[in-house]
Parts: sequence; structure tokens; C-alpha cells
Amino acid sequence: MFTERLLRFQSQLTRADVDVALITDEDNVYYLTGYYDYLHMDFGRPTILVVSKSDEALLITPSIDLNTAKHSAHVGRIAPWNDGMGDEWRAELPAAVRYAGKVAVEPNNIPPVVRAYVDELVTPTRLTSATPILNQMRMIKSPVELQLARHAGTVAAAMMNAGRATIAAGVPEYEVAIATSQAGARKAAELLAAHYDDADMSPNTHFLQIMASGGDVVKTHHRASTRVMKHGDPVFLCFCGMTNFHRFKLGFDRSFWIGDASDDQVAVYEVAVASQQAALDAMRPGVTAESVHAAYADVIQTAGYAYPFRCGRATGFSFLETPQLVTGDTTILQPGMVLAVDGSVSVDTYRAQVGDSFIVTKDGWEPLTYHPKAVEKVIL
Repeated sequence: MFTERLLRFQSQLTRADVDVALITDEDNVYYLTGYYDYLHMDFGRPTILVVSKSDEALLITPSIDLNTAKHSAHVGRIAPWNDGMGDEWRAELPAAVRYAGKVAVEPNNIPPVVRAYVDELVTPTRLTSATPILNQMRMIKSPVELQLARHAGTVAAAMMNAGRATIAAGVPEYEVAIATSQAGARKAAELLAAHYDDADMSPNTHFLQIMASGGDVVKTHHRASTRVMKHGDPVFLCFCGMTNFHRFKLGFDRSFWIGDASDDQVAVYEVAVASQQAALDAMRPGVTAESVHAAYADVIQTAGYAYPFRCGRATGFSFLETPQLVTGDTTILQPGMVLAVDGSVSVDTYRAQVGDSFIVTKDGWEPLTYHPKAVEKVIL
């Protein structure tokens, strides 16, 4: 799989008249080589994948991760570097770009220290972007990737069900986060054992639980805290970071109430649900990404609420991929895309959001995440 992707990428480089690409985005390094979980710029250690249109791929990575690279990186050569020795990660780059006409980088995902050195080696007229090529390659998911997406949805459902079952008056938020994490890890482990020959892939969730309750529900990305929930509280659960099975990401969120819901909040919630449904009614192959957003936004504004943030985004091996369901994105939807689609309304004292992920099919869409949305089903 990774070898085939590298070959396709090399073919695209040739077509774009690019001699060499320097890949620094962690998700793209994984997508092309299978290499992940290495120390990167958070620890001041660049990893750079050098892909020539004609020669074998070169992986420049910290020597502390050399054994991991040898095990998982599908590349022709690995060049380890050590802290404070010689030119470190810079040593291989002059030779890699010296005779290249066009050199492609990832402008929005290249560490500043690496970009500064590349700018010393390559004149501006020789630089171009690899991002459009990789975005296009990753837009339509393969059958293997769609299997990962479906399994990610199964993990997400297990987490949502566990969170729902734990939400109650007298329970602190962090207990919900513990329950969702355990349920997701157990379901992921079950799927890994049954369907994948990959003992190194961790089943554990690795993202702080996004949730809020009571007055904090207006805080969009609030993390589970020590707050103790009470009767009548609205509760928001989001798994857009935690739904990350075998490195495949999805979007998924729901709004709940404990015991009782106010009429005003229910009215807001029902518009959020209707806005997501409008987006789904509009979503099919052949339409633009922005037209799906427009259908969603129209429901929200017609109900008298403020113009909303984007309706959704493509997902996959990154949390944000191409296209985005937002004004200005004229990408034509195609079968095989995976999209997170939200419905959301915010007011000063309450915020409602429902979100799910879908595969675009030739006839419309296939849901990947499942949980009730009817008001009577989300009052716990």
C-alpha cells in the first residue's frame, strides 16, 4: 500500500515537472511511508521525507527513532541524525536538491527552521508546493481506507454509547471521559485483533475528551473537567479528536440533557438538527462543497440565528483534509470522499451541535457514525 502510494506520488511529481519533494507534514509522511510515532518538532527534531521523481525515497529522521523507522518506513534509504553531531538533519539536503530544477515543499506544514535552511539552498523561482498534489491524491479514499473509516465509526459509536451511559446528575465530567476512552480502546483492540495484522498499532485513544456541561456548554472545545453535572444540565460530547482508529480520523458529536430540557434550548437544538439534515439532503456526487454549506446555513439564518461556521470538512489520515464544506470551496463532491457534516446553532446561553461522518457514494452517502438525535432520545 505505501509503496504504491509513493510510486503514484512520484508519477504525479513527474507530471507536475517537479524534480524532488520535501515532505514534512507528519500525516503525509505516514500516508506515503507508513512511518509514525516519531519525535518531531515538538521536541525540536525534524523528520523530512525526500521524494525524487526518479530515485528511491530518502527518510531523514532522528537516530533515537531509527529502530522504529527501520521497522515501519517503506523507503529506499534512511538517514539518521543525532543531536549536536555534524550538520544534523541538514547533512543530506544539499545533495538532494542541488541538481533539482523544481523543489516542492509543504508551505503550511514545514517547520520554520527547515524552511529557513531550504531557502538557503533553493532560490525562490525553483520552489513550488507539494500540497495540491497530495490533497488530490488523498481526496478519494481507497477500499482499504474506507474499511478503516467504517471501523473508526464503530469505535466512535462505542465511545458515544459509553459517554451517554455515564452522564448523570452527581457525576463529574472526567468520569465520562474515562468511560469513553476505555470503551474506545477496547473496541479498537477488538477490531485490530479481528481484522488487522498490525500488532504495533495502538488501540488507545489519544486526545483529551471534548465535553462541556451546564453553563460551560457554550465553550466549543472545553475539555472534561472536575465539574459535577446536575439535573437539567445540557451536556455536549465531541469525539472529533478521539475518533482516530488506525490513524483514520472522523468527526462525531452530540448534545444531551440530564433529566429535563428547557423549551428555549430545545428550540435551538431542533434548528441544529434541521441544519445538518438540510446539508445531507444537498450532499451527493456532482455538487460543490460550498452548496452543502449553503443549504445548512440557510436553515440556521432563516430561523433567525447568526451565520454559522463551516458545515464540515473532509477527514482521513488528517483531522482536516480537502474539501471543506464552506463558502468559497467549489470542489465537486465525488464518490469515495469521507466528510464530517455538522449541524450547529449558538446563542449566548446555549450551544447545540450534532455531527456525523459519511462516505459519499454514487447515489448519495453512507453514514459512518450512529447515535439518536430526536429530542426525546437525548434527554437522559
